[in-house]
Amino acid sequence: MRPKPLTCFPLVKSRVHEACGASAFKFAAILAAQNHVRVLWIRQEWSSDLLHPVGLLPFCDPAKILLARVGSQVEGLAVMEETLRDGSVPLVIIELDQPLDLTAGRRLQLAAKAGDTTGLCIIPEGLGSNAAETRWRCDPVFDADRADSTLMHWSLIKNKSGTLCDWYVRWDATKPNPADRLAVVSPPVQ
Repeated sequence: MRPKPLTCFPLVKSRVHEACGASAFKFAAILAAQNHVRVLWIRQEWSSDLLHPVGLLPFCDPAKILLARVGSQVEGLAVMEETLRDGSVPLVIIELDQPLDLTAGRRLQLAAKAGDTTGLCIIPEGLGSNAAETRWRCDPVFDADRADSTLMHWSLIKNKSGTLCDWYVRWDATKPNPADRLAVVSPPVQ
């Protein structure tokens, strides 16, 4: 079976999207790599785990990642909105732990449009906003043939501009051009 092309990635500019699932952080790192841009990554201070940009090295240049630690989700959303509206950082990623109401989601969409920027909200499963342009569920897939498997199952579970679909993708950091590192592959045999 021939895999379907990944037509919805990289994500639509000037819009805010969502990703959930165990591979949502990889999805965000691949998005940063595919766009070759500076990224503002917003996290809450209370989060006990640390995001170290050097850990993103297999996916993107850590020198292009600016980390912002905020006191609350409300503060983080304010930072994201202003950054999206300003347009000086082409990609803004925020980690959310609470649902995003329609008003806040709509404000982010208007800011992204004004700044011609892209936003990505990493959300817990089931906490998506109606304002999101797309929502992706990203999960790892076990691959017995590769100990360092980067095989993932990406499901487009919400799409305001088209149909829903599933893809199996693999990241290949050995390719010299970052645009060629994401490969759509056939589903694994069960």
